[in-house]
Amino acid sequence: MPDNPAAWLLTAARRRILDRLRAEAVAARKLPLLAVEADLTEEAQRTMTSVGAHPGAPGELGDERLRLVLLCSHPDLAPEAAAALTLRLVMGVPTGDIARLFLVSTTTMAARLTRARKRLAGASFALPTGAALEARLASVADVAYLAFTAGYAPGTGEDVLRADVAAEAIRLVRVVRALAPSDDLDALLALMLLQHSRRHARVVDGDLVLLPDQDRSRWHHDEAAEALRLLTPLAAKPATPLLLQALIAGEHAIARRAEDTAWPRIVRHYDELLELTDTPVVRLNRAVAVAEADGPLAGLAALAGLALPGHRLPAVRAELLARAGRAADARAAYDEALAACENDAEAAFLRRRRERLSPRRPPG
Repeated sequence: MPDNPAAWLLTAARRRILDRLRAEAVAARKLPLLAVEADLTEEAQRTMTSVGAHPGAPGELGDERLRLVLLCSHPDLAPEAAAALTLRLVMGVPTGDIARLFLVSTTTMAARLTRARKRLAGASFALPTGAALEARLASVADVAYLAFTAGYAPGTGEDVLRADVAAEAIRLVRVVRALAPSDDLDALLALMLLQHSRRHARVVDGDLVLLPDQDRSRWHHDEAAEALRLLTPLAAKPATPLLLQALIAGEHAIARRAEDTAWPRIVRHYDELLELTDTPVVRLNRAVAVAEADGPLAGLAALAGLALPGHRLPAVRAELLARAGRAADARAAYDEALAACENDAEAAFLRRRRERLSPRRPPG
């Protein structure tokens, strides 16, 4: 028995009430988001089921998946909202992954998706023609690129990649390219094919394998060859962001071994890309290329001042610090990356890399 039963009961009751109030406060913040996500998931499943029942014929406007994408790309929606809605409802990409693609929080993206759906309520869904159709097709290509990115490098879940989402994005580009061919679509298809051709080498027994360590015999060389054929006539044309990205991916495809990769040429491509589209992601990728060409210290210098949400920036910094022999700093960067990583396979990979660092020295 406590010395003062009444005081003990009062204290216990007060703590119980405080716990209940805290739980209710958390629920008040989180339940709306959970309700939105559940609603979107249910609608996405209905959409996917409908599409699966009527696959249509690729290359025709009657293709059901393409029709759904065109409908989501309604002119009443801003391009970003149309892309996000298509990814969620048509492609089935989780809201959290879409948020990472647009560099916003999951809560913000869920709110945008809800507003987009409400804005389309009562809108006319007649399929466009002429110039309006061409404008919608251009947005479909943008959505397909985002969908491919979500499939190639999922931000959440257990998968290293979602090959089905990436493959569907490639199919969409092929359909759009058949309807409205262009150099940019050729470059986009080449970029996707080059990246997708490595899918079976990126994962071994469920574990992520970095590009330099991949078994290149497991690459789909027929897909890479198709991509290189698409790039050949484009190489002499004015540079565009998609073409430069495809050329960078092509450098890896033509190298028979990882050590044969022409990293200085890749850095030059990234320099051109920065002139056209200076984004944190481009700067991060350029820093990786600089590190391969000129060493980890040069790569770390290229990262200076860069800010990017998520785990990829601290993960790259950790890898370069480890290569530079700064184990303590690398360990701290790996911890930062692990705290921000929500993909189980990538988190496991980061933990393995952290464990390979030289052990801590005992104090004194």
